[in-house]
Amino acid sequence: MILDIVSPEKIVFSGDVKLVQVPGSKSPFVILNNHAPILSMLQEGTLRIVESNGRERHFEISGGIVENEHNKLVALVEMKNDTR
Repeated sequence: MILDIVSPEKIVFSGDVKLVQVPGSKSPFVILNNHAPILSMLQEGTLRIVESNGRERHFEISGGIVENEHNKLVALVEMKNDTR
């Protein structure tokens, strides 16, 4: 699936991923390939991705929104920093 992480300043990440774990407004949740369509608020926390090549990355966010439809994810976020 394709993921775009976008902050007001820049495109933070754009690429093919196996897994995305986001800090949902009520609790963290994971989005995998062929996940049902979803639109969710994000709270402060870690947005974790596993790229298609197996590389794991973590992004610290202060909040945002994530949308998934047809294996295309877009996360509009306020970044704290890119930690790994």
